[in-house]
Amino acid sequence: MKLAEAESTMQKTVESTQRAFNTIRTGRANASLLDKITVDYYGSPTPLKSLANITTPDSTTILIQPYDRNTLNLIEKAISMSDVGLTPNNDGSLIRLNIPPLTSDRRKELVKIAAKYAEEGRVAIRNIRRDALDTIRKLEKNAEISEDEARDQQDKLQKLTNKYTTRIDELLTEKEKDITTV
Repeated sequence: MKLAEAESTMQKTVESTQRAFNTIRTGRANASLLDKITVDYYGSPTPLKSLANITTPDSTTILIQPYDRNTLNLIEKAISMSDVGLTPNNDGSLIRLNIPPLTSDRRKELVKIAAKYAEEGRVAIRNIRRDALDTIRKLEKNAEISEDEARDQQDKLQKLTNKYTTRIDELLTEKEKDITTV
């Protein structure tokens, strides 16, 4: 695994962690809360956002307007069965999701979930570093690169690892602030 590959994979890990953070409720309406929801549409799981227009007219409401009215009940069922924790209100042409204010206990739980996602991201980055280190050591052992080159690459790899774990920590701090702000 070359350094460029490792950096690219680490960047993707940070983006994945950011997407995971986006699915955590903060007390404000956000369409990305529904990113993980799939609807059983004609026998195949289909992402909700490809079946409906999702908007947030205000900070406490998410509106879901299906492209096909026949999917309204399917979408409502998928939201009810998901772990989003919101009750859909179906008025015949669109679905409203009201975002209730978060209690302090719920905010603490959400901060813990965000911390778990951040730790998963950091572990993934460390695993990428480990794989890249193994590759560097093999190249050095097979005399394809010198000892000095191997040490330089290991130093650069450690700097990349630090850079991306710091980025995850920054995202976590940002998300914690979002969650705890009333």
